[in-house]
Amino acid sequence: MIVIGGFILGAVIGAAIALRRGGRKLDALQYGAGFAILFTLLGLFLTIFLERTL
Repeated sequence: MIVIGGFILGAVIGAAIALRRGGRKLDALQYGAGFAILFTLLGLFLTIFLERTL
């Protein structure tokens, strides 16, 4: 669940940053994909950490 939330949150934040900086649709897609990958990996590591400690 954390991984999916990280993916969605990363995509939204990345697209918002690109559009705020004056980027086009493809820029927003690229930033969204990059941030989605980053946040998904962070969510994965967080999930693994929580499973190991709890």
